[in-house]
Amino acid sequence: MSEQLPPTIDPQAAARWHASVAPESPWLHEEVARRMHERLQWIVQPPAAWCDWDPLRGGMQAHALVAQHFPQAASHVAETSSPQGLAAAQARLARPWWSPARWSGAAPRFGVPPDGGVQMLWSSMALHMAADPQALIQAWHRALAVDGYLMFSCLGPDTLRELRALYARLGWPEPAHAFTDMHDWGDMLMHAGFSEPVMDMERITLTFATPERLLQELRGLGRNLHPQRFAGLRGRRWHRQLQQQLAGQLGDPAQGGQLALTFEIIYGHAIKPVPRVRVGGESAVSLQDMRAMLRDRR
Repeated sequence: MSEQLPPTIDPQAAARWHASVAPESPWLHEEVARRMHERLQWIVQPPAAWCDWDPLRGGMQAHALVAQHFPQAASHVAETSSPQGLAAAQARLARPWWSPARWSGAAPRFGVPPDGGVQMLWSSMALHMAADPQALIQAWHRALAVDGYLMFSCLGPDTLRELRALYARLGWPEPAHAFTDMHDWGDMLMHAGFSEPVMDMERITLTFATPERLLQELRGLGRNLHPQRFAGLRGRRWHRQLQQQLAGQLGDPAQGGQLALTFEIIYGHAIKPVPRVRVGGESAVSLQDMRAMLRDRR
């Protein structure tokens, strides 16, 4: 794996998208997070504390599902988008003053957890929009305790294949940046210090009655972060042409003529193992890692 940033993501565009405040979690993100929640039945040891990373866009309804699944676990909400995004997450997850959960300690704690502070880290549909995904994975690794586990989802390379083919036929720049393959995500997890990564994927086909509805959904899901995307704004004539092409090229007879788009969904799971010291002329070990190794020896 190359340690360079993804070549098809514009870091400034990614930062603007990340800092924007989502009015609500997209339907697809909530559905993917609901399917992630079904995988929690495989978890034998419930966490004492868990962290939901950027739930404002990843799935606020799913946050409630996970909290109900682990009612005794302390929850952290790491909404890293912006101060405005953090305030919005706090408002949406606020408990009324008379709620027993407000005083029982079950209310979520806001902010990135301390190093090694949680036994599960949950991230829905964020990784494919990160300009530096390896740095994000390393931040997740730091937040997890030894033997803690990561659960995440993101888009895979088959996503929007119909739209990419349409743009290619018309000679237009790419409609979206390239999405990473699940095997490469597994390599990045290992590089960050995780072990036993388990990756799987599925394809979800969404259908839309009109081009307008299709474009509305895509605007809620993300932005085109490709450095070679169209520069500046296009005019009304181009917009009409796009709608005509969508109506003419994406209609699926098997779906009653509705416009169909494919989304490849990648699910990942990995464990943070006891750290190993790399022996060299000089070896530096963090205090947190040293404590973890000593506990394991006992």
